[in-house]
Amino acid sequence: MTHTQTMQDELFQIIKRLSFRRGDFILASGQRSSYYVDCRLSTLDGRGAYLIGQLLYDHLVNLHPDAVGGMTLGADPIVSSILYRSAEVGKPMAGFIVRKEAKGHGAGNQIEGNLSPWMRVVLVEDVVTTGGSTLKAIEAIRKAYPSIQIVGVLAIIDRNAGGADAFSRLGIPFQALYNVQAFLEE
Repeated sequence: MTHTQTMQDELFQIIKRLSFRRGDFILASGQRSSYYVDCRLSTLDGRGAYLIGQLLYDHLVNLHPDAVGGMTLGADPIVSSILYRSAEVGKPMAGFIVRKEAKGHGAGNQIEGNLSPWMRVVLVEDVVTTGGSTLKAIEAIRKAYPSIQIVGVLAIIDRNAGGADAFSRLGIPFQALYNVQAFLEE
């Protein structure tokens, strides 16, 4: 077993223990589900954050991004974990967070962080269902920085509910560390 596979297996167990729940839930997409994955419980766990930073950085490095970011709140700890890992390997990247709407005070920014119009960026998300949150982030980035290249979307878990197709229609590659089916079969 490779070191990467060992880390992926360990992260799977952390997510299963901390984040995966069965029951009756209404998702952010409005859909009803018999299970819920609250990845914040894993992304805000010390070991979980470490593994997420390692694994997602390894996935995005081949896309050659200048920055990584996503929609607040799910992306916030993921972005931090990846930024830490990028600095650790001597290739520090920029980071950014997209707010659901522009602030009503201060500079009135919807996008916070370190973006420049020439950058290649990767968006991250904890759990992708329909892709709605990330699609809103894409729209905000394209409005504020039309010349930025969005070179990929990475998620921890894909719920297989249309998100991958939505990104594909925009010509943006999508990858997830896990398919939700793996958790449902456990």
